[in-house]
Amino acid sequence: MAESEIILTEEGKQDLLDELHYLENEKRAEVGERIKVAREFGDISENSEYDDAKNEQAMMEGRIAEINRILQEATIVSAAKKGSKINIGNTVKVEMNGKEREFTIVGGAESNVAAGKISNLCPVGQALIGSKKGETVTSLGPNGRETKIKIISFK
Repeated sequence: MAESEIILTEEGKQDLLDELHYLENEKRAEVGERIKVAREFGDISENSEYDDAKNEQAMMEGRIAEINRILQEATIVSAAKKGSKINIGNTVKVEMNGKEREFTIVGGAESNVAAGKISNLCPVGQALIGSKKGETVTSLGPNGRETKIKIISFK
């Protein structure tokens, strides 16, 4: 078993299944074709197109193995049940540093800050889990600075 538990929401699981399907059914064929074409260029010992295609194939196969491992080991959490405390799967509206922000708390395997998905293991996620609407919690950032977070609402 993994050292730390892998948690995925239903949406995160579906995203990984979609990516896996793409990699196994479309990307493999594309890369295979690139390798075939590159071999036709002649001597593969000095063939950069061949080397690039083989490197891409190795990275793709590594990602396929990683996705399969995540899906096999992950605990899938259903959409957060309506309750009085914040949990994984909730979308939380907060006030941080004078600005309103909205996050969805997800497992580490599907976090994407640019998309507003934060991990339950990051400092902000840890501070929010188990909290209630109206509370103010403190998050300790990697630089040691404390950030006050006021919870406006969550769903």
